Amino acid sequence: MLSGLPPAQLAGLLVAGVLLDLLLGEPRRWHPLVGFGRLAQWLERWLNRGLLRFPRGLLAWALAVLPLSLLAWMAAQAAGLWLHAVLLYACIGLRSLREHTMPIVDALRRGDLDTARTRTSWIVSRDTGHAQEADLAKAGAESLLENGNDAVFGTLFWFLVAGGAGAVLFRLANTLDAMWGYRNDRFNLFGRSAARIDDALNYVPARLTALSYVLLAGSARARAWRCWRTQAGAWSSPNAGPVMASGAGALGVSLGGAAVYDGQLEQRPPLGTGPAAKAADIVRAWRLVLHTTLLWLGVVCVIATMMLVWGQHA
Repeated sequence: MLSGLPPAQLAGLLVAGVLLDLLLGEPRRWHPLVGFGRLAQWLERWLNRGLLRFPRGLLAWALAVLPLSLLAWMAAQAAGLWLHAVLLYACIGLRSLREHTMPIVDALRRGDLDTARTRTSWIVSRDTGHAQEADLAKAGAESLLENGNDAVFGTLFWFLVAGGAGAVLFRLANTLDAMWGYRNDRFNLFGRSAARIDDALNYVPARLTALSYVLLAGSARARAWRCWRTQAGAWSSPNAGPVMASGAGALGVSLGGAAVYDGQLEQRPPLGTGPAAKAADIVRAWRLVLHTTLLWLGVVCVIATMMLVWGQHA
């Protein structure tokens, strides 16, 4: 592992970082990703102009991500093991997924569509001004399934590979993809490198996430697997497709389909199978993400324990 940490220590730090997130949640002030977003906006305004937009975008990505990732690595080397757990806590977003989606559930159950629309608009890029209950429930469930990979499992994967610096690099790269990875006149060339790098970093984590959703689907495992294999390829994102298709199949709901972006109705490929999503399906999606997190922690701890025992008897 690039982190150089013994497996038992790495597993303990992984658990510690997740527990810190569940106990403390996102920082209410001075969130590091908010500050990084401001840096990314400044770099984009400075470099996204004139000719050579693609290499300018690659330069902007390198200036935004690499120095901070190197700084995280150097700080962890100097400060000791505890900083790895703190860096993971700063990068992971498990509790925040719940905090951003459960108010949507509460509003839908009260029949308060205005509040549900506002809350949903905070977590998705689609238009929610005239969305109905099924649209909002679908958006919430989709966001949870996809961001389970982006905000949680991808971060855990790269932490296992490269410690706290790996988690930082992945999370910053994923944030730039969310900010710059659009196929429009402004970002099509400038943001292409950010999108491709995020695709590469997410390739393995996304498929491990999709497999985890299948394994935790219980009696619906065959359905989740079938949805992954038959529906993921039609989705525009090579990584979101497997994650969302397997998750929708595990939940037994229909996701994807029509959604409004920038005032235009888009027909997206179908995901999953079954009835339209309801408020309760957002809760079920959150539980699937939580249980997948526990599965990953359990597997890592078991493997670390086995390696420790084998090492003692070698």
